[in-house]
Amino acid sequence: MSTSPDDGSPGREVAKRLFAREFNDASYSFKESEDELAPNYTLLPTGDRVNRLFFAGTLTETEDVGSDSEYWQGRVVDPTGTFYVYAGQYQPEAASALRQIETPTYVTVVGKPRSYETDDGETNVAVRPESISEVDESTRDRWVVETADRTIERLEGFDSELNDYARMARDEYGEVLSPYREAAIEALESLDATDADGSPSETTSEAEPDGSAGDSLASDPDPVETVDHSPEESEESGGPDERAENEESSLDGSSAAEEPSEDTGLGDYD
Repeated sequence: MSTSPDDGSPGREVAKRLFAREFNDASYSFKESEDELAPNYTLLPTGDRVNRLFFAGTLTETEDVGSDSEYWQGRVVDPTGTFYVYAGQYQPEAASALRQIETPTYVTVVGKPRSYETDDGETNVAVRPESISEVDESTRDRWVVETADRTIERLEGFDSELNDYARMARDEYGEVLSPYREAAIEALESLDATDADGSPSETTSEAEPDGSAGDSLASDPDPVETVDHSPEESEESGGPDERAENEESSLDGSSAAEEPSEDTGLGDYD
């Protein structure tokens, strides 16, 4: 699996493919050094770390949830669950996309994972998007196939003695991996169940809970109407990690180089 930056920028992390089912269970974040500006990583239950992710799905809802300034929430549904994305003044291109894109439509998103604690002590996850692009159904379908492959690869490497992140995942999440293998299979099977008119569909496994749901690490997020997934707006300016990421973005220039290519939609992502 590639560990080099996808756009050739020194220190730039690969944007890894993963399904919403796994992402929403990935509540543990960590750093690998004591440096104040060291990057934050999210630990995946399948035994890997992720600093940036790349996903595709149906953008079904957008809403400006800001108070003093625009702060856009988007709901992106893949065949396994829902990603929640939030973009404000520090992500102007992504915020503009959420403001302008008509729903429902297929999109790809490149962004960074964020976790935050709710008032009742639970940890929720969301995505701070770097770029959001409208795509066609075939691009979304290719993403599903390749993400299923990447998920299976992580599962097959979980028991490797050289996989330090798998050992961390065992400590943090346990070894219940079947939900992620089943999610990958269900995602592939969903490609044969698209709408007859080819319009974006919101069908996910959330509508038909798996019998092993009791073994899962955490359930998929509840609908937006019943659970507030939004990080505090003040987190936009954040601490040292957030400031470092903002500085990195300004140094890297336009995010266009990170977006899926026009021809394949899925070119350079792990």
